[in-house]
Amino acid sequence: MQRKLSTRFRAVIFMLSLAMVAVLYFPIWKIELAAPQYPEGLTLKIAANGLRGDVDIVNGLNHYIGMQTLHTEDFIEFKILPFILGGLAVLGFVVCALNNRKVYYGWVVLFLLVAVVAMVDFYRWEYNYGHHLNPEAPIRVPGMAYQPPLLGYKQLLNFGAYSIPDVGGWIFIGVGALLVLLSFKFKKGFFVVAGLTLGLQSCSSGPAPIRYGQDACDFCKMGFTDKRFGAEIVTKKGKVFKYDDVHCLLAALKAGGQEVGGIWFLDFTDGQWIKAEDSRLLHSTAFHSPMGSDIAAFADSVHMKEFNGESLTWKGLYR
Repeated sequence: MQRKLSTRFRAVIFMLSLAMVAVLYFPIWKIELAAPQYPEGLTLKIAANGLRGDVDIVNGLNHYIGMQTLHTEDFIEFKILPFILGGLAVLGFVVCALNNRKVYYGWVVLFLLVAVVAMVDFYRWEYNYGHHLNPEAPIRVPGMAYQPPLLGYKQLLNFGAYSIPDVGGWIFIGVGALLVLLSFKFKKGFFVVAGLTLGLQSCSSGPAPIRYGQDACDFCKMGFTDKRFGAEIVTKKGKVFKYDDVHCLLAALKAGGQEVGGIWFLDFTDGQWIKAEDSRLLHSTAFHSPMGSDIAAFADSVHMKEFNGESLTWKGLYR
């Protein structure tokens, strides 16, 4: 085995080192809490240098069940983690400069060791906060612990808790996986890097497909059956609310509770999504929409002219 690294190999390592720098600027992990009283959900984000998200609200809830409140300054991890992650990035650049395969393998081992220690420390933190409760708390459930899941879903009283990597965490996981892969076969790793890059470029926060026969309207709770009608609210946090009729969409907006990031309609003619502000709306009794609004959305006026009715705009409809 050659001790030197190929130019292409070093170029990929350089890009992965840059990706590690990006981890410092994105949340690494997040815990999402879902409950009926919080339709938007609550999110606790963990970044390299502190806590983000709905920290104050979560702390208020923690008070009632006896959990300690969360403060960035209470965790030594937030003081040293930026240096550890930054050090891993710098070591990647050093590997490129030294051009030595043994140094590269040492970097990979150190990277994986940091990942394992971080997850063990995270579990320890979750365990302490979930089990060491204030006995004088207003709400006490004998034998109940509130440790969030390390990864995945767990029910905690009336809250559903989801613990998953955030943007920075996925970058870290991707870099680690590719480093291991590159240790065995460079060419395969190169194509994986290219595939992941293209995949990330194609990601966007937009509407979600409607699963007919499975999904139900988030307002009237009726199942989706007519593929010509449908609307969605995508919140600023990326959560999607689905509606089977413009009537339900307007009622949900009037009720409030969502931080609206975007509104989308299904095109009456081809079922493609259209941004509300770009749509052309038509009210016609010939449509027979699911909840009686009889309003259909079109991407252009050409197809809309095939039907008789009253032309509307989203701005005029939603005041």
